[in-house]
Amino acid sequence: MKYSQATNYALHTMMYFVALPVGSTIGVQRLAELQKLSPTYLSKILTKLVKAGIIESTPGVNGGYRLTRNKADLSFLEVIHAIEGTATLFHDGLHHHECLIQDVMTQAEQQMEDYLKERKLIELVGQVGDVTSLV
Repeated sequence: MKYSQATNYALHTMMYFVALPVGSTIGVQRLAELQKLSPTYLSKILTKLVKAGIIESTPGVNGGYRLTRNKADLSFLEVIHAIEGTATLFHDGLHHHECLIQDVMTQAEQQMEDYLKERKLIELVGQVGDVTSLV
């Protein structure tokens, strides 16, 4: 199993959002600088997060992006699904009616998704120190 680099950047980006005070915004340029990414590339990731309803764009002088959800509820799985989609990781192309291999793989994926759904990004913010000083 391997997630794309975009998922890695999205999870790191969301850590900054979770660390911000409620209602605060941050611009794409600042987020890109913090992660040493191209603002254009990061904008594509942010667009996916907006489409998923996790963040929103706010216009104006103090505009940028901000969370649309309660930061305590934001799970790893939501961010991963926003970037990767919800397709299954394993597909049995043999089309057996009762494929035991497919059953094992489906159960394993479900356990992983259950774990990622329970893990909240806010749990990590306290462990990495003062992230808010960076933003």
